[in-house]
Order: sequence, then C-alpha cells, then structure tokens
Amino acid sequence: MKLLQDRILKDGVFKEGGILKVDSFLNHQMDIELLNEIGKEFARLFKDKKVSKILTIEASGIGIACIAAQYFGVPVVFAKKAQSKNLDGEIYTSTVHSYTHDKEYIIRVSKKFITKDDCVLVIDDFLANGKALIGLMEIIEQSGAELAGCGICIEKGFQDGGKYIRSLGVDLQSLAIIDYDENGNVLFR
Repeated sequence: MKLLQDRILKDGVFKEGGILKVDSFLNHQMDIELLNEIGKEFARLFKDKKVSKILTIEASGIGIACIAAQYFGVPVVFAKKAQSKNLDGEIYTSTVHSYTHDKEYIIRVSKKFITKDDCVLVIDDFLANGKALIGLMEIIEQSGAELAGCGICIEKGFQDGGKYIRSLGVDLQSLAIIDYDENGNVLFR
C-alpha cells in the first residue's frame, strides 16, 4: 500500500535492532484518515471471506481493527494481556512473546465472544517474529472458529514471522513489508 509506505518513509523513525517507530501516526497517535484507508484496503483484500469477527491483541491493534471493522460490519474482539476482574467466565488463553517488549504475556479472550460459528479475521499493526499472530490463531483454533486470514499493517521482512505464517497456509496480507539493503537503507517488497 503506497500510502502507508510513503508515510513510513516520511514519519517513521528507524532505530538500531530493526525497530521501526510509527507512533506518530499508527500506534500511539493515530492518523484516522490513514487508518480509514488501511481499513478499506483490508476490506478489499478479504472481501471474499465471510468475516464475522475481527480479532486483535491489545493495545496497538485495537484502533486499526476498529476502523477496519466498520467496512466488514462486524464486531472487534481483542485479546487482553492482563487478568482482570471484568474478564469472568470461561476463557481461551495462549502465551505470546512480545518482540517489542521482550516479555511473555498470557493473552485471554472470553469464550462468549468467539465461537465455532465464527469466521475470524486477525488484524495487527506489526508482524516481526509472528508470536502474536500464532497466539491469536491458537485462540481461534481453541474456539473451533474458522480463520479468515491475517491482515498486518507493517511486516518486518527481515524477520521470519511472515515466512513462517505463510508456510502454515494462512492468507497473510501485509500492507507494507520492510527490508534493509546492505547499507541500511529501507526497502519495500
């Protein structure tokens, strides 16, 4: 998606270790016009799927998923990283390692929000090693629901997450896949 690629080049901050900060427009301060175009693009890419729910993980994926959900006309469910008194009843859980925070989380989704009758589209802001997607897909598998696919805003092509997820036969659509050349310049696939 050229619009997103241009914005990454204009406002993204590239840091050592493959860290890309897009907090000025995607996952801290959010450019709603850009997110609206991202939502339209996900709707176009997954238009042939019978999506009944969108699943993401807190916190950065929530805004993106909510904007996209309006084009599908479906609810958004987000996996919580912390146990809460409000999260009652039976839950699905999975353990996820966060690349950004270098920490493991147990993610949780109430069983009442995803059932075997659902077709679930996973949406997230970044894909690095794929651990968050794997955790979300495990929750979908536990529920017996169908996985429609995974929509990612920015995939780090120099890490193995995308390659691994695609090797599972998952319909993975990344709007921008970043790589670096031998001089450290950003490239898009």
